[in-house]
Amino acid sequence: MIHRLPLFKEAAPDSLQKLRQYGKIQEFPRGSLIIRAKEPLENIYIQIEGKSIVYNLTHTGKRKILFIFGHGALLNEHVLNEHNSATYCETIEKSRIFIIPAGSFVRCMEQDFALTRAVLAAQERKVWRLGHQLKNTMGSIYMERKLAAKLWKLARDFGVSVPEGIEININLSVTLLADMLGAPRETASRLCRTLVDYSLIQMRGKRIIILNPQKISIFYRTGEIKKYP
Repeated sequence: MIHRLPLFKEAAPDSLQKLRQYGKIQEFPRGSLIIRAKEPLENIYIQIEGKSIVYNLTHTGKRKILFIFGHGALLNEHVLNEHNSATYCETIEKSRIFIIPAGSFVRCMEQDFALTRAVLAAQERKVWRLGHQLKNTMGSIYMERKLAAKLWKLARDFGVSVPEGIEININLSVTLLADMLGAPRETASRLCRTLVDYSLIQMRGKRIIILNPQKISIFYRTGEIKKYP
């Protein structure tokens, strides 16, 4: 099964054999804390099924979600195990996760550049996404557009086509949306109603449908809403 993971797609057969030998697949219920901040990271965690969030806590103790990860994602912020984790990782769905000791994983990387390159690419992608998040938290974008940007990206990563548009295949509670925005629940709820009024999204319980990905993309990039009744 692990040979189907994007991270291991180009790995050498010998590396795959060692990964299977030293690693294991473990099931976790929803709400399981996989990684704790300020604690040593002794293992590498790769999502096989389900979804997990990576987050940190603000100085007031509120969650700020940095990423939502699905199939094939490397959940660790680092793999060399040279310092403690700076973030938390928690499952938001029943999940199956591949776990391998960090030392064994690094030894496989040392002997297989294709695997090393895949890990570097995965981590570079995270840095790129964090850079965009930082830009959006510096007051350069209104909250409605910030939420629209996050929903557009979730639809891109976890979207399923439905007659109305693209449904995000995640149960997105108001609390989860608030934690993604770093805002109170009341603000997140109001922002959702605003996007509904703009005819950009449709809400069905905890499910959100992007009615037109191109229109919501234009909105979060430019703030243009004149075209939306």
